[in-house]
Amino acid sequence: MKVTDHIKNANGKTLFSFEVIPPKKGKNIQDLYNNIDPLMEFNPPFIDVTTSREEYVYLEKGNGLLDKRKTRMRPGTVGICASIMHKYKVDAIPHLLCGGFTKEETEYVLVDCHYLGLDNVMALRGDSMKDEPYFVPVKGGNAFASDLVSQISDLNNGKYLHDDVVVEHYSDFCVGVAGYPEKHMEAPSLVSDLRRLKAKVDAGADYVVTQMFFDNNKYFEFVKAAKEIGINVPIIPGIKPLAVKRHLQILPQVFKIDLPQDLIDAVDNCKDNKAVRQVGVEFAIQQSKELLAAGVPVLHYYSMGKSDNIQAIASELF
Repeated sequence: MKVTDHIKNANGKTLFSFEVIPPKKGKNIQDLYNNIDPLMEFNPPFIDVTTSREEYVYLEKGNGLLDKRKTRMRPGTVGICASIMHKYKVDAIPHLLCGGFTKEETEYVLVDCHYLGLDNVMALRGDSMKDEPYFVPVKGGNAFASDLVSQISDLNNGKYLHDDVVVEHYSDFCVGVAGYPEKHMEAPSLVSDLRRLKAKVDAGADYVVTQMFFDNNKYFEFVKAAKEIGINVPIIPGIKPLAVKRHLQILPQVFKIDLPQDLIDAVDNCKDNKAVRQVGVEFAIQQSKELLAAGVPVLHYYSMGKSDNIQAIASELF
C-alpha cells in the first residue's frame, strides 16, 4: 500500500515508522531482524531501507603500490525490502540515489521494485563521495533529486528511457523525498531550499520525510513555509534520539543542524554513554509527544541499526 494511503486510512491518527540500514557485506541479515523484531509491536505500516553510496577501497598490488577500486559496503537494499515484506507483512521502502547510479541502472532497480510489488520508493540525491568536496553525478546519471522523481514519474506513465516498450502494466510508485527544516547544507537559504522541495513535489513527489531536527518549532515553521509556497503533500518529521556524547559534535558537523542548549547541557552532565542514551530517549519522548499533539501524520525514527532506544520511546507513545 502507498504511504499516502496509509496516512489517509489512519483518519488523523499518527502512525509509527522507522528506518534501517542494510548490514555490511559478510554480516548476517538476522542481526537486522533482531533489531526490527522489538519494533513490530507498534504496528509500523512501513519501514525504510537506506542505500549506501559506493566508496573507494585500496588493494595492495605489490611493490608498495595500491589499486584504487570502487565498492559498496552495504548492498542489498531492494532484496532486504522484499525480505521485510515477506517476513513482516509490512510495506518496505527502498531509498534510491542519484549518486553512483546511471539512469539506466535506476530504471533497472525500479523495474525490480515493480516486479517485487513494492509500492513506495524514496528518491534522494545522495551525498558526495568522501574525497569530493561537492556532489558530482555519474555520467548518464540524475543530477538532482527532482530529476530522479521525474524519471520515476515517467516510468509510472509508461515512459522508459530508450526502448520503445509496449506497456501493458504500469508501475504506480508512491514517491517520497527529503525535506530540511534547517535547510540543506548546500542551499544558500531556506527559501532557496524550499523552492527545491517544491520542484520535487511538482515533479511528482507524494510525501516528504524531514531530516532529523531537535527543535520542533523549526519543523512547525518549515511546514508552514512549505504550505505557503504550495507544497500540500504530507510532511513527516524524522526523529533521531541522541545516543553517544560525540553526537554533540558529529550531528551538527555532518548534518548542519542546531541542538537545543538544554539537551547539550544534559548530555555534558552525563558520566557515560549509557546515561547519554537515556537522556536521548527522554528528550525524544518529549519531542515526540509535542509532535503527536500537533497531529503529525507519522513519527518516523532513524534507528541507525539499533532499536532498543526506539523501542523505549515508542513504548511511551503507541
